[in-house]
Amino acid sequence: MKDKFYISTAITYTSGKPHIGNTYEVILADAIARYKRLKGYDVYFQTGTDEHGLKIEDKARESGQTPQQFVDTIATEIKRIWDLMNTSYDKFVRTTNPHHKEIVQKIFKKLYDQGDIYKGEYKGLYCKPCESFFTDSQLVDGKCPDCGRVVEEACEEAYFFRLSKYQKQLEEYIETHPHFIEPVSRKNEMINNFLKPGLQDLCVSRTTFDWGVPVDFDLNHVVYVWIDALSNYITFLGYDPDGSSEEFRKYWPADIHLIGKDILRFHTLYWPILLMALDLELPERIFGHPWLLMNNDKMSKSKGNVIYADDLVEKFGVDAVRYYLIHEIPFSSDGNITYELLIERINGDLANILGNLVQRTISMVNQYFSGHIENSHVDDPKDEEIFTLMNELDAKVEAKMNSLEVSAAVDEVFTLLRASNKYIDETMPWVLAKDEEMKLRLETVLYNLLESIRICAVFLEPIIPDTSREILFQLQIENKSLSYQDNLIYEVGTPRPIFKRINKDSF
Repeated sequence: MKDKFYISTAITYTSGKPHIGNTYEVILADAIARYKRLKGYDVYFQTGTDEHGLKIEDKARESGQTPQQFVDTIATEIKRIWDLMNTSYDKFVRTTNPHHKEIVQKIFKKLYDQGDIYKGEYKGLYCKPCESFFTDSQLVDGKCPDCGRVVEEACEEAYFFRLSKYQKQLEEYIETHPHFIEPVSRKNEMINNFLKPGLQDLCVSRTTFDWGVPVDFDLNHVVYVWIDALSNYITFLGYDPDGSSEEFRKYWPADIHLIGKDILRFHTLYWPILLMALDLELPERIFGHPWLLMNNDKMSKSKGNVIYADDLVEKFGVDAVRYYLIHEIPFSSDGNITYELLIERINGDLANILGNLVQRTISMVNQYFSGHIENSHVDDPKDEEIFTLMNELDAKVEAKMNSLEVSAAVDEVFTLLRASNKYIDETMPWVLAKDEEMKLRLETVLYNLLESIRICAVFLEPIIPDTSREILFQLQIENKSLSYQDNLIYEVGTPRPIFKRINKDSF
């Protein structure tokens, strides 16, 4: 029986079209999910949209639509972009789903009945775009600590969730599960900025707008967005307070919640406490990924520095954009995107190192052996480096992927590709081809190159899936072993360019 692996992204807020920074998260999650499938795991990958709240109600009114019409349009656009980027999610969820709303109501009632939710009055500083309340001490320069906008005083009747009741339990859990919040810098931020000062009970209902899940035993209230949104990770998997599904029992707890660092507080404080109150296991790992910056500045429509995924795909193609995003954003620090940097990476890594190796090798196999290659086993000390890299690649990539250093895992593959290009220069097949007595040595060299390309293509499938399939098609090989095989028979096809060099002056 395969080991299960459940990965989720945060659900995307349906206030507008997602920019490339938003899209990065689902591509990163897809790369991890694809890799786990490659390694034989039974993967469940969930993503989707968060569709309730005051901001949605306001935007719908401004556009002359009902809230449902508005979120239907935006959710369709988000799903279109996720599909355009070739993401292999198993379920795309929407919080306006009737069954989700029914289970959210049950969760709210269960927490109320057991005394974890109580009715009171809220007075505080409210950030409308973030739909969050803050205390004076949490503000930064008097403004919202998450988005930097102006907050306003608000007072209303509300239900509250007793976070304070579970604070000690959460602190002990974080202390005894060192990988629960990653990277470490994010964990320290949550502990020092929020846990140590003490958790205040959380406002979990609103009365000043209607676009939300109604509190079914007090219809003046709607369930506040965070209980509604966060519950998606279990409601769509089949959780029900009255009896959960087989799918839920199979896949929960989640192995990774992949989320942006700006919503880490909700996922590492509120969400685990909610699960504790429901007597459910906590996720194995919550990873707060960095941001993608535009010219080293956070993307914002008001700044006019937003790039959209579909615009980039139109210019550069899906796999080039996927490669750049996955490779150029480090494990724990923000990445940067410009057209110049993207073109530089396409020309350098994808066209020169990868594409050139594939085309040169297949061309030589066709030229010298009419496309047919077997391993002649005429080895040489010059083969040792490439053999070692091929046979160690699986363990190196696995170590990096398990620690979520996906960019570093890609680097391991490209180390082998670079060594393969160097191997061509050192063995000089064109010289060997001139000597009939060296024909078997030439065949061995080309076999080794084909094996290196095959292995790299398999490991690159989670990153650039269409390109991986194209390379294996040109090799005319179906074997997806992750290490060197010494007895395959190759009947290669016609080489075609994998990536074309781009003239940056044209952009």
